[in-house]
Amino acid sequence: MSDLMALVVGPASTSLGEEVAELLAVQAVAYDCRRFPDGEEEVDIRDSVRGRDIYLLQATSPPVDQHLIELLLLADACRRAGADRLTAVMPYFGYARQDRRTDRRSLGARVAANIIGTGGFDRLMLIDAHTASIEGFFDIPIDHLTAVPILAEAARGSRQDNSVVVAPDLGGVKRAREYARLLELPMAFVQKTRVSGEAVEAHGVIGEVRGRLPIIVDDMLSTGGTIEAAVSALLMAGAIEPATVVVTHALLVGRARDVLRQLPVSRLIAANTIPVEDAVELHLGVTSVAPLVATAIRRNHFDESLADLRVRT
Repeated sequence: MSDLMALVVGPASTSLGEEVAELLAVQAVAYDCRRFPDGEEEVDIRDSVRGRDIYLLQATSPPVDQHLIELLLLADACRRAGADRLTAVMPYFGYARQDRRTDRRSLGARVAANIIGTGGFDRLMLIDAHTASIEGFFDIPIDHLTAVPILAEAARGSRQDNSVVVAPDLGGVKRAREYARLLELPMAFVQKTRVSGEAVEAHGVIGEVRGRLPIIVDDMLSTGGTIEAAVSALLMAGAIEPATVVVTHALLVGRARDVLRQLPVSRLIAANTIPVEDAVELHLGVTSVAPLVATAIRRNHFDESLADLRVRT
């Protein structure tokens, strides 16, 4: 790897960063991140980054606001230390679900995009953001990468002749179609309405699922409400147990763990865009996106195409 390339691994992505650094055969840039008694943080870059092509790896996962500020502080420290080019690599982008405004609510995705835009980044890399249209919120060029091929391969062991790929809502149909193509399976989707941040109502299933084993695919698993509603709707429509659940981002907040323990789900597969501490207890199979991230960084550094790594539209 070129000596001009450098990797900075933020506090939210240390495990993934170690894998990426190993694949790139580089030593991550050393820094200190201190928290003062009043809650403020300060970043001090210990290695020289002057004139270098910096890739700052930091997910804005829970606690979202803290990790977002850390991203910006790291970026500011790199810029002030003389970095030549700065790319933010965000395996998970918090606030992405707040992408449309209703009534008098704030538009969180736009606010977060504006804040990130102040970080002095030349480019931004995301992995399976909630919607492909998220790029429209940023003025920075974006490489919207996808972990779907990696996750589909991990799910192949659950594939049966009578399996069906299921999108748990209409917004996930394009993603489910890509999984169905890769796994060579039919697909269906669940009609749902979100009642609140945790409650979801399913109204029916579009597609043939009777007598089939569902492979439910989504971009994230947050509180588990969407998966819970989807499984209920699928069973009512004649699908058979157990289900497989495949997600890119396993947030697992709120009552998610209790929901998963009660559902007839034999296998849960997720990428390591967000670290999960109790993966073994939850029977969660973690698939690493480190090869995807390392490949994207390497190609970007040498100004090579990333077209085959991006979300299909």
